[in-house]
Amino acid sequence: MKILVTGSNGQVGSSLVKQLSQMPEVEFLAVDREQLDITDSEAVNKLVNEFKPNAIINAAAHTAVDKAEQEVERSYAINRDGPEFLAQAANSVGATMLHISTDYVFAGDKVGEYVETDVVGPQGIYGQSKLAGELAVASACPRHIILRTAWVFCETGNNFVKTMLRLAQTRNELGVVADQFGGPTYAGDIANALIIMAKALHTGNNHYGVYHFAGLPHVSWHQFAMEVFAKGKAQGVINKNILVNGITSEQYPTLAQRPANSKLDCLKIERSFGVMPSDWQAALKNLNSYM
Repeated sequence: MKILVTGSNGQVGSSLVKQLSQMPEVEFLAVDREQLDITDSEAVNKLVNEFKPNAIINAAAHTAVDKAEQEVERSYAINRDGPEFLAQAANSVGATMLHISTDYVFAGDKVGEYVETDVVGPQGIYGQSKLAGELAVASACPRHIILRTAWVFCETGNNFVKTMLRLAQTRNELGVVADQFGGPTYAGDIANALIIMAKALHTGNNHYGVYHFAGLPHVSWHQFAMEVFAKGKAQGVINKNILVNGITSEQYPTLAQRPANSKLDCLKIERSFGVMPSDWQAALKNLNSYM
């Protein structure tokens, strides 16, 4: 089986490279923006036609949520046009297209967990450009998987866990938003889910479409921070007590509006592919690797 991975230096992309490197039965080509500009349709077509993958996993995205409000054209180029070019190229060589999307396609005002068929209503440019990407991929390649996820973290890149650990080195007290809820998701688990799906589809599973994959249990950012600090103290990564004050979204204004509810229901992916929700607490068992 041959897999093309884009966005290979990001959190999910680097996790994909790490896991695929341990699989001799898979030939893979991993590229980041230096090797492939996904917004260049000619470059995308050339690479895909040369490599002829069975699956393309697109982990490239413009994920700077606040910057997206100011970089509208760039957001749409990377989050809509690039995925569309990849999906068109995938379709031309008979490949499956697996594309990562986000909880931000929803308004965040639902009571309870979002299922795949819920009405979308993105509140900012990031979510709007990601939704446009979903629609473009679905239209360009019938053999597609759109995997919506949320609150991604791992040992590399910029993420909430690394930020909390960094702040713990210099602060004794901080305020963390307590009125936004979701499921923290370990990037390594997202990569594993994508590989399981790609392999299953390659061997006859035809459950294409939109899926949700995120972590359990659902928590607020404040509760997530408390867990990071508790585990950090237990592991000796943090040597003091941090006072974490719960604050409201209004007390922490940002350029882009964040969904108050990012809880994703993950039953569909479990039923179709046997993939269980991300165990984000287990992913914090060695916080030294995040430092």
